[in-house]
Amino acid sequence: MQTEHRTHLSLKEKQRKEREALILTTAEEVFFEKGYHETSMEEIATRVGIAKGTVYLHFPGKEDLVIAIFERDMRSLLQEIDAIINSDKYATPRTKLEAVLYFMHTGLFSRQAQLLSTIYSGVDLKRKIMERGCSIRNHWESVVTRVAALLEQGKTAGEFDKNIPTRVMVMAIFGIFSPKSYHNIFQGDDLTPDELAKHLIRTCFCGIATHA
Repeated sequence: MQTEHRTHLSLKEKQRKEREALILTTAEEVFFEKGYHETSMEEIATRVGIAKGTVYLHFPGKEDLVIAIFERDMRSLLQEIDAIINSDKYATPRTKLEAVLYFMHTGLFSRQAQLLSTIYSGVDLKRKIMERGCSIRNHWESVVTRVAALLEQGKTAGEFDKNIPTRVMVMAIFGIFSPKSYHNIFQGDDLTPDELAKHLIRTCFCGIATHA
């Protein structure tokens, strides 16, 4: 009887997670189409095919949806970074770091920059995300830690300049590869995310000076 009860709970939990994931995916699509302020919980529910009240059971408001989308993306980013670091495909710290930055910019940052542009017109929403996005900050700190570790490994291998503090390198990298920069500078640019990522990686590792 207990086994049957646990199986039932496990199935319900699986269904709950699948429904939650579908709500997030749908909400993201609607945010992109209509913008944050023009998106309603009712429309998200209609597109998912559930009652509006069911959406509220998972997410009390639109702010919660945005935070959950960012949390989901940060978890995916960490998983991909770990996969790159542990892959035999990339032989050196530099090639691993290049792959990490390429993925972040063509995947996470380009998508988040689009989403940020739909929601960051309101100061109140910015404040709420900053106050309630503790999990996002924790995930981001984990990303920074992994990048710093690759830089340290690269210094040991002679790939990176040991005279530059690692924290300065980290600052420079995330100054170049940031969703804010993408949105403010490159929005509407004729470069594709792939082309832009390659140029930024070259700039990051080779600088902007000409080389003899």
